[in-house]
Amino acid sequence: MTADGATGVLFDRISVEDVSRHFGRRRAVSRVTFDASRGHIVGLLGPNGAGKSTLLSMLATLLRPTSGIIRYGTLNASDADASLRAHIGVLGHDLFLYPELTARENLAFFGALYGLRNADDAARAALDRAGLADRADDVVSSFSRGMRQRVALERALIHGPRLVLLDEPFTGLDDASTGALVARLRGLRDEGAIVVLATHDLDLAEGLLDRAVFLRDGRMVHSVLRPEALRSTYRAVMTGAIR
Repeated sequence: MTADGATGVLFDRISVEDVSRHFGRRRAVSRVTFDASRGHIVGLLGPNGAGKSTLLSMLATLLRPTSGIIRYGTLNASDADASLRAHIGVLGHDLFLYPELTARENLAFFGALYGLRNADDAARAALDRAGLADRADDVVSSFSRGMRQRVALERALIHGPRLVLLDEPFTGLDDASTGALVARLRGLRDEGAIVVLATHDLDLAEGLLDRAVFLRDGRMVHSVLRPEALRSTYRAVMTGAIR
């Protein structure tokens, strides 16, 4: 179910099975395999160019794999349509907010696009969760980077998605906004969402992830459940000490 009760393709698990994506001769992602279930946060970890954003784009159904299969429950990504995308929320580098609109108007607009019957009420509730209820009627152009990021996250979540995809969500955030985001992600996990995030910030990912997937040059080089000592593990994986 979406936040407004609309039906669609329901799934409790995603599976990435031997997935590759090529752009001409360049192999952005090569034979990656992992899965995630409801109530789990998966971190995609690796340097720039490791394939993290490409993987997120394929999970969002914005790119098709060159080979391999992505499954949402029993549904293949190749069969994706609006009923599946209604259960996916994406926050990328572009926040997709209209700076000339207020925070409430932005969220109400996107809520209406998702078919929410009470989009304005949903927008107000989202801003309350984001700690921005007192700025609901201020234009987004007056917001700090951290505040815009918090509004954009609620834009990605306003329809109650089952799968949440986040690309470097901590970039440019101050301590208060970072703390709010970490708390929001833990709340999503508690509510049963599947969260997949790409991040360079290992200190923030420490203690947050249920699975860490380490990528290098488009390949998955290591994966660990409930990772500990994440920074030292990352260093060992990237230098080849752990395979």
